[in-house]
Amino acid sequence: MSLRGFCTWPKLANEPQTKTNLKEGSMALVSADTKIAELLTELHQLIKQTQEERSRSEHNLLNIQKTHERMQTENKTSPYYRTKLRGLYTTAKADAEAECSILRHALDKIAEIKSLLEERRIAARMAGVYSDNDPPRKTMRRGVLMTLLQQSAMTLPLWIGKPGESPPPLCGAIPASSDYVAKQGDKVAARVKAVDGDEQWILAEVVSYSHSTNKYEVDDIDEEGKERHTLSRRRIIPLPQWKANPETDPEALFSKDQLVLALYPQTTCFYRALIHTPPHRPQDDYSVLFEDTSYADGYSPPLNVAQRYVVACKENKKK
Repeated sequence: MSLRGFCTWPKLANEPQTKTNLKEGSMALVSADTKIAELLTELHQLIKQTQEERSRSEHNLLNIQKTHERMQTENKTSPYYRTKLRGLYTTAKADAEAECSILRHALDKIAEIKSLLEERRIAARMAGVYSDNDPPRKTMRRGVLMTLLQQSAMTLPLWIGKPGESPPPLCGAIPASSDYVAKQGDKVAARVKAVDGDEQWILAEVVSYSHSTNKYEVDDIDEEGKERHTLSRRRIIPLPQWKANPETDPEALFSKDQLVLALYPQTTCFYRALIHTPPHRPQDDYSVLFEDTSYADGYSPPLNVAQRYVVACKENKKK
């Protein structure tokens, strides 16, 4: 496998900035900043409500504990205690459901804020405005890019469904629906031709999608948009938008010995690999075995790859 060296940050467009683009980008920035500030205020209020709800429920939980202690001391379960406990547990259940509802509302706000931040990032580039988290389009040392990619994997939200609710497409190993179209700025695995003529899967950023041609334009994360690729849908694999929770949704994870495409550590290329060990906890990575002919058995030692950078491989296993 060929591992690419120093890398640069991708452009969103090759065209020169116009006054119209700059004006539109600046207006979009102001609009996004205003909306984000409003959402952060709402999120703060929801967090306060959560604390208030939890404080109220703790009093009821303490009463449950004390009631059980009295029952143990008296060594009996009278109708009075049964009735009292039934009422206390009913109240505790209602308190838990109320707190859960507030937390879900808060998670929705966080998702909305993240979406707006991504829109702001794109608008900022249009306006020529950069930040430490999204530096200008210039050569970037590999360590900086790798750190940004790791942060993207760590901040990928965990899917938390309601009781009985199945994980959605793009949660863990669940693929996108057949009619799904990745948005501008989304990261994808893209199959492109390398300089030597061979094809390889790279980490790329979506620039646009044409519904008339059913083709994407993507920029290589590693090439600062010097070469823009126009690719058909079958050459694009959207990356997961949520981490799957192994404790509640193990079916949304790749299983042991399953063939996948995984981002090789410290590179921006995806290679074929076998799942060695799936994640056991929400914060865990996959352990994978990359195909590598330099080893006697044809596979590398186990290496960790985050859920964010592991996608399905439709090709057959090597013989």
